[in-house]
Amino acid sequence: MTRRPISTYRLQISESLPLDEAAGLTGYLADLGADWAYLSPLLAATPGSNHGYDVIDHSRVDPTRGGEAGLERFAASARDAGLGILVDIVPNHVGVAKPRLNPWWWDVLRLGRESRHAVAFDIDWPAGGGRLLIPILGSAPDEVISRDEIVIDTEPADDAPDGTLSYFDHVLPLAPGSGELADDLPALLAAQHYELRFWEDQNTELNYRRFFAVVELAGIRVELPDVFAESHREIVRWVRDGLADGIRVDHPDGLADPAGYLEQLADATGGAYTLVEKILEPGEPLPSWWRTDGTTGYDALAEIDRVLVDPDGVEALDRLDARLRAETGLPEAASWPDLIHSTKRMIADELLASEVRRLVRTLPHGVVHADDALAELLTCFPVYRSYLPEGIAHLQHAFADARRRRPDLATAFDELEPLLADPALEVAQRFQQTSGAVMAKGVEDTAFYRYTRLGTLTEVGADPSIAALSVDGFHEAQEVRLATWPHSMTTLSTHDTKRSEDVRARLTVLSEIPDRWSEVLDELRAVATTGHGPLDAMLWQAAVGAWPLSSERLLAYATKAAREASEATAWQHPDADFEEGLAAIARSIDGDARPILDRFVAEIVEPGRSNSLSAKLLQLTGPGVPDVYQGTELWDLSLVDPDNRRPVDFAARARLLTELDADVARGILPPVDDSARAKLLVTSRALRLRRDNPELFRVHRAAVVEGEAAEHAVAAHRGGVTVVTTRLPVGLARRGGWGDTVVMRPDVPGTDVLTGRRIEPGPVRLAELLETYPVALIEDAR
Repeated sequence: MTRRPISTYRLQISESLPLDEAAGLTGYLADLGADWAYLSPLLAATPGSNHGYDVIDHSRVDPTRGGEAGLERFAASARDAGLGILVDIVPNHVGVAKPRLNPWWWDVLRLGRESRHAVAFDIDWPAGGGRLLIPILGSAPDEVISRDEIVIDTEPADDAPDGTLSYFDHVLPLAPGSGELADDLPALLAAQHYELRFWEDQNTELNYRRFFAVVELAGIRVELPDVFAESHREIVRWVRDGLADGIRVDHPDGLADPAGYLEQLADATGGAYTLVEKILEPGEPLPSWWRTDGTTGYDALAEIDRVLVDPDGVEALDRLDARLRAETGLPEAASWPDLIHSTKRMIADELLASEVRRLVRTLPHGVVHADDALAELLTCFPVYRSYLPEGIAHLQHAFADARRRRPDLATAFDELEPLLADPALEVAQRFQQTSGAVMAKGVEDTAFYRYTRLGTLTEVGADPSIAALSVDGFHEAQEVRLATWPHSMTTLSTHDTKRSEDVRARLTVLSEIPDRWSEVLDELRAVATTGHGPLDAMLWQAAVGAWPLSSERLLAYATKAAREASEATAWQHPDADFEEGLAAIARSIDGDARPILDRFVAEIVEPGRSNSLSAKLLQLTGPGVPDVYQGTELWDLSLVDPDNRRPVDFAARARLLTELDADVARGILPPVDDSARAKLLVTSRALRLRRDNPELFRVHRAAVVEGEAAEHAVAAHRGGVTVVTTRLPVGLARRGGWGDTVVMRPDVPGTDVLTGRRIEPGPVRLAELLETYPVALIEDAR
């Protein structure tokens, strides 16, 4: 029988938090109430990688993360603490930034198609004239040669018998016999199994599949049995030897056949608990035929965020955006569908043009204007990808939208439609892999940084045009999760979230006070501005949401945000003059902007914390398997990575938990203040109750709330507990509090697990129940 977690706690295993150090945390995780430890990727990765998604060797645990012995010690410690273990794996790609460290890639560079590892990589050899195109040069090859920037070393080495070629920090092997041409550099270069290209050629001429637009991450073909076996031997051993109980699969949409891959994985692991990092668009179901227990939880994150947002305020924020655009000479905002159409099309035409050209090359016959038509279809695809023959409706939607937008390409669309609908054809298979990359880069990494009204709304897996979710809609979503994917993960923060849960919770308050935010934004922009109104709004929201923060952190965020938006500056061609405006904003928070931020954050910090506690309790007690991202049991005001991968002070958290337990035992409850003990209370009590009494959480039914402030509560019966949370706290305060509002309960006594207060049978007045905290967790007497 498959073992499944009740909850998980994510640890970012790295050189700064190796496995032996993580082993020392297992007692704390168990005390907190977590059921399983959830580990980031462990296989050997590029040195210095703090995330581990750039695997260079599938045969071993990364030595800087603790190695095999470290994993064994961690597993032993986890077992002693009663914890299960979930491990993140990366089947889609490997790291090739430092070729010599990746034995598969190095061998392909040295031997070309004759390498036994050549089949592992998804390389279009004919497109490169039989060679692998490597875009690492700072200028055209002739210019590089003329400046003597390429250095040849013919000294043999074990992994390079004919020597190596170096270009600054890049080191590549020489092909067999080519070292004899060292005195004739052009001839030597021509003799290699790779061709050095100008770095910008990656956009148009790359001939190997990569992860999104990252040339340092090369796709591998796990659909081939031998490649699967070799890349998963160590992972399967972890499950077989009891070092792991479950697997989290990174980026399944990049695979040629996700469903087939999950079948292989389930067979190899004996059906171990498995999650997929699958981004679902609103209303899109997870494929029911996949052998998985669910997703990593972005769908739940969107539901929880949106039930706390005031939809009326978002309309006012739209008007603020329009004003900012007019004042800074920008065009009127496009609708969300039109915005993502423009950003996705830009990605298909520019960053991922190589992938579009490969699609053209895989067509079984010529199609006039195929490149333009394929780019438009990728742009119009409504979800990340389909899984033909299932999901044909998404393809039909893309064709209908593309025909509407580009009637001039009607003939090309007519020719392409039967080809892209045939799962047996390579072009159809690759189209499915490519659509996800266009969606991710066009929406997550571009449009989300252009749609700046309210940062809460632009999180992975969410549609910002759906600004809010009604309480009834929220309950319906939870009922569906419980009925369909009861073991799917739920989350609020991850290593990939654009803003941490507490930043989003604080920014959600802006939806209740849009006019006040407009005034404050004007004050802040008078201190420092980029000259781009909507971008200013996003950057100043970041400062408000993460306050207090350093100017260095804000500048790092601002630079990333502005370059991702690709409106006034970009990663490949940054605009130094424009980016001086980013620096000015960052500097100003140490000067004239500081008192403005101090004053405004003081106004919204309490309702923001109310939102934080409500979101946390809804997630930890709701259907699914709740995950706590490392450190978020306390207030966590982090921005996008790498900000959210900063070291966590676990010793302080363990000490706080011990002190909290002692205080609560003496009847001393923590206030909702900077100490964050209130969030630790909510997190630990919810996790412990759920772990120790899972039978209390087997149903989900909306609790009836009646009274003048009923719209400000989200309450649910889970079987043996009643969960009560506050929404729209500013509006609640304006109306004077809960008044006579009550939540209906079973006719049995209970106990609020958070305060220890006895709850009488029947209806409970929220003014009394929520007197101490904006949330309550009532356990029924048994």
